[in-house]
Amino acid sequence: MNHFNFKSLAFYGVAIGSVLLLFKAVTAYGENNLKAPATIKGRYRLTLAENFPNCAKSDSPILDIQQSGVYLNVSLLPANANADTEEQHSLTGIFKNQHSTLSGKVDSHILCHISDTPGDRNKLVTIKMQLVDRGKMTGQLTVNGISQTLGFTGMLQQAQEESQKSKSH
Repeated sequence: MNHFNFKSLAFYGVAIGSVLLLFKAVTAYGENNLKAPATIKGRYRLTLAENFPNCAKSDSPILDIQQSGVYLNVSLLPANANADTEEQHSLTGIFKNQHSTLSGKVDSHILCHISDTPGDRNKLVTIKMQLVDRGKMTGQLTVNGISQTLGFTGMLQQAQEESQKSKSH
């Protein structure tokens, strides 16, 4: 019985109680304030509000978005890209509060099928986008060398295919 004195028991009781209280406070804070970002991973077909200047008809490019938490790696693909197309991720950005700004270099033939001079194939592209609904986004596309900013809407391809199937039934 000499090993159990009141001071030791009080010390260990206060230490254990403090740890439990701290754990409870951190858990409550995390549940209330820390939320995972929305998932926007997938392929989005972009519908441009208007054509690129000096481009008779531009096809609807595809944004292939890969997401890791708030970080986005995006490839801008030509309209005829299939699901197996593997492209290098050329645009990067951060997804925060349903908004994202992406920037990087994109091959100009993806934007318009007019042949450029060989030295001018990569264009600096900036995309500002906002998630509207699950599977739908709106935004603006800016291309270096084109003074005009192009608006777009993007629809997740899987959601787009499902809505077309439901209309056909």
